[in-house]
Amino acid sequence: MSAIVRHYGLPLSEPMAFGLSSALTFVFLPFIKLSGQPLASYRMPPGAIIRGLQKPLRFWMRTEKFRSPSRGAARLDELLDTGQVVGLQASVFWLPFMPPDFRFHFNAHNLIAYGRDDASGDYLLSDPVLEEPVRCASADLTKARFARGLLAPKGFLYYPANTPQEPVWEWEIPAALRKTARNMLRTPLPFIGVKGIERVARAFERLPAATDPQAAKLTIGHLVRMQEEIGTGGGGFRFMYAAFLEEAATRINCPTLAELAAQLVEIGDLWREFALAAARMIRDRDPLDPAHLAALLRAQAMREKTFFTALDKAARLS
Repeated sequence: MSAIVRHYGLPLSEPMAFGLSSALTFVFLPFIKLSGQPLASYRMPPGAIIRGLQKPLRFWMRTEKFRSPSRGAARLDELLDTGQVVGLQASVFWLPFMPPDFRFHFNAHNLIAYGRDDASGDYLLSDPVLEEPVRCASADLTKARFARGLLAPKGFLYYPANTPQEPVWEWEIPAALRKTARNMLRTPLPFIGVKGIERVARAFERLPAATDPQAAKLTIGHLVRMQEEIGTGGGGFRFMYAAFLEEAATRINCPTLAELAAQLVEIGDLWREFALAAARMIRDRDPLDPAHLAALLRAQAMREKTFFTALDKAARLS
């Protein structure tokens, strides 16, 4: 979204796009399975980020899904032929330009199509995982856009209906901060925010470390993978939000936000330490101790509760 907004004339950093859309959160959904394990996420889904930027930037996005792969491919071609830059949802597994270690069945990957080679039929793509633009054969991209399974993209694409406008920073930044704090602290659902972190801690305490250590390792490893390998992960998204707070502090002249950014960097570091402790147990470098990991998660929940309470207060005073 940051790249799309910049393409249409408004400078917008990736951390600002992330923060302005109130995308930071924590979600643990035991009733939704990914690779047989409960779904965990450290940020809002991509669709929420797309929608979240529309109001502050007065930048309206059109979205489309398709039942037919041929119709989805034809529609993408139509949009590219008019000069549109188009956001796409696709499966990482079926994108041939992805490094082998990154290719697993995850259907909520987002990338940008910005052109098409008429001679070869290849699409010209910008993928946030890679440093340089890439090309992709039409058949491969269509297969990735219409992969089946959890979060099946169904050819989902999105493109702007107008040009973005400079936001009223003094209004939009505090509103985004309050929304993020509300999502982390005051959601009525026990799966979201600080409550979600505490729920994972309880789930870890029930893991059968003695009777079925392999099953326990799979669950622990899944959470680490969701944190460190999918997107920028738990610690990474905390670091990105800290960068947003630093930029926001300058935008609205609120030094408190810069102080909070430093605190969030420390929280992000501790998420990485949790991941390291979990990885050492999975690889048998340390004894398998889910209770210890649960204690680390409870400590993280308390730190995030304190942090987002302070953030909420700063937002209301700014």
